Amino acid sequence: MAGLLDRYTQLLGAGELRADAEQAAAAARLADLQDVLEAGPPRGSLLWRLSGKKAPPPRGIYMWGGVGRGKSMLMDLFHDTLAIAEKRRVHFHAFMLEVHATMRELRKTESGDPIPQLAAEMGKSLRVLAFDEMVVNNSADAMIMSRLFTALIRDQGVTIVTTSNRAPSELYKDGLNREHFLPFIALIEHDLDVLALNGPHDYRMQRLGGLDTWHHPLGDAATAQTREAFYRLTDYPPEDAAHVPSGDLDVGGGRMLHVPKSFKGVAVFSFKRLCGEARGAADYLAVARAYHTVIIVGIPRMGPENRNEAARFVTLIDALYEHRVKLFAAADAVPEELYEAGDGRFEFERTVSRLTEMQSAEYMALGHGED
Repeated sequence: MAGLLDRYTQLLGAGELRADAEQAAAAARLADLQDVLEAGPPRGSLLWRLSGKKAPPPRGIYMWGGVGRGKSMLMDLFHDTLAIAEKRRVHFHAFMLEVHATMRELRKTESGDPIPQLAAEMGKSLRVLAFDEMVVNNSADAMIMSRLFTALIRDQGVTIVTTSNRAPSELYKDGLNREHFLPFIALIEHDLDVLALNGPHDYRMQRLGGLDTWHHPLGDAATAQTREAFYRLTDYPPEDAAHVPSGDLDVGGGRMLHVPKSFKGVAVFSFKRLCGEARGAADYLAVARAYHTVIIVGIPRMGPENRNEAARFVTLIDALYEHRVKLFAAADAVPEELYEAGDGRFEFERTVSRLTEMQSAEYMALGHGED
């Protein structure tokens, strides 16, 4: 298996990447970390062994920068070429859903603080935990993250490698009870190398190659265009279309939303699943927080008889817009003609305006979750 730097050099030579000093420096740092990890776990001093804690792990890496700068690509190369078994790569939102579910189960079966127990369980099988798109949306996650990651790094010897659209100091900015999250920011800055990737090339936009985001009318052509967007955004091989991963998203209250296609922060839904069923703002906020790109197919023209579906669609688009989610759609008409008559038609004008803005290059260049 070719190493990270070999693979990176091949991508440059093939023209899939362009010269970028920050990206090249990050690739070199990740390769150095691989060398240390593949040399084996540190034995640690006698005092560390007597304390029952694992030896301090190799310094982790926090890569941050704008959309499409190659952060996820580098993370893929790092994980794919890392020659150890005790590794895991996971989207950050999916990881936090697992954390909440596991903590609920631990509270049912175990006494005491579940966070050290959870960290100890993870530490049994992991030396490296790699995340994509670290983001903090609420005070509960902020407090759990601060304690859990401290335990993983300081007590369990787990190396953290992560990406984010934000610098550490900007995480959970202006959030409720942010003072409880500040120790986590201090942990990142002390125990991880913070690398900025804000080079001149937006690879996500380049992969789209001018592909439109709104496709109408419904039919084979619109379907083909949204499928093409999914494969370009995720680098998933089209020839393996039958095996695209699906997912189940926790939308709160013990309810789960099935995501028919879910990969690398991109989700595909039908309009019927999102707006044809009884759903509310909490469901759509969960989607907006979990995915940087949403593809919706089968959006129909709506009339007075579809006022409930239209109202849900308004709420859905509000959530996606406010979290700067990128939207690709297969619809039966342009936004202005989707809902021409019915209750809430006046309010729908805002949705038309937002759908128009969401097709712009300026909107597409924004980072997920940015204010």
